[in-house]
Amino acid sequence: MNTDFRTSIARFIAGQAGARDAAVHEATRLSGGAIQQNWRLQVQIDGGPHAGLQVLVLRTDAPSGVAVSLGRPQEFALLRAAFRAGVTVPEPLWLCEDRAVIGRPFFLMRCVAGTAAGHVLVKDSGWRGDRSRLAEQLGEELARIHAIRPPRADLAFLPACDESPALRTVRRCQEHLDALATPQPALEWGLRWLERHAPPRGSIVLCHGDFRTGNYLVDAQGLTGILDWEFAAWGEPLQDIGWFCAKCWRFGAVEREAGGIGPREAFYRGYERASGQPLDRGAVPYWELMAHVTWAVIALQQAERHASGEESSLLLALTGHIVPELEHEILAMTETK
Repeated sequence: MNTDFRTSIARFIAGQAGARDAAVHEATRLSGGAIQQNWRLQVQIDGGPHAGLQVLVLRTDAPSGVAVSLGRPQEFALLRAAFRAGVTVPEPLWLCEDRAVIGRPFFLMRCVAGTAAGHVLVKDSGWRGDRSRLAEQLGEELARIHAIRPPRADLAFLPACDESPALRTVRRCQEHLDALATPQPALEWGLRWLERHAPPRGSIVLCHGDFRTGNYLVDAQGLTGILDWEFAAWGEPLQDIGWFCAKCWRFGAVEREAGGIGPREAFYRGYERASGQPLDRGAVPYWELMAHVTWAVIALQQAERHASGEESSLLLALTGHIVPELEHEILAMTETK
């Protein structure tokens, strides 16, 4: 982040914070974020209610994205709705839609402590907290997210969910596959299976859309924040449940079925306690299969961003190499069904 960027951001913060002046002393690019960029800022604010040294996170768009990702103004609105609903998220502070400031929309939120790295959290050599309790906490947080239901004037930008969420997801994945130059027969098979076995439309809630290990922060005491809301949409509760429990998001710790972190039943227990509703355990495998197919389609899109020259990135290029593993799992999950 160059000097001009820092100056522009500091000027914006001063105006939003009602301060006499502000200065960005440090700006560090945070790891992760193939679709968005995150910067940790140390900002000195002079005057106003936010006076003092503040540690903030600036979130903005990457040079390119994927088709279903929401923009920063929409993600800011979702973060604010979740914060007001009591979900453990970083406090959203200010949104900037004026492209004259840094060239693209961004928002600022408070920085919270913890690690989000999935490969660290699932290994015994990394975080050593109470895994069952963490799984319960995550179930509780997801129930709070699902307590947000339509209609919501502050979330009016989210398309209404008038069709079956399962069939809607199948249709969108099919559209993305049709736009690719290379045939994907295993994914086509998975989509056809999901279409034929689609459950009837259930209750509609706010789904996070990417609720998984890697998208929440944990410190020594436990959960500190749910991150990355750019895929949120109205949908069915089991969409998020299946995504979190899917084998592809366990980072190799396949025996810990709740996100590679802890027992599936601990996650379910936390969700049921906070929501007051029982989960249909027999219906979750359908949504786990949906998670594998959807992630494979997204991985192909991300790889295409690199291959097309739209955004040169080793991370995006390597993402495409996970697709065969996902295809194998899709075929295994549908082999006897």
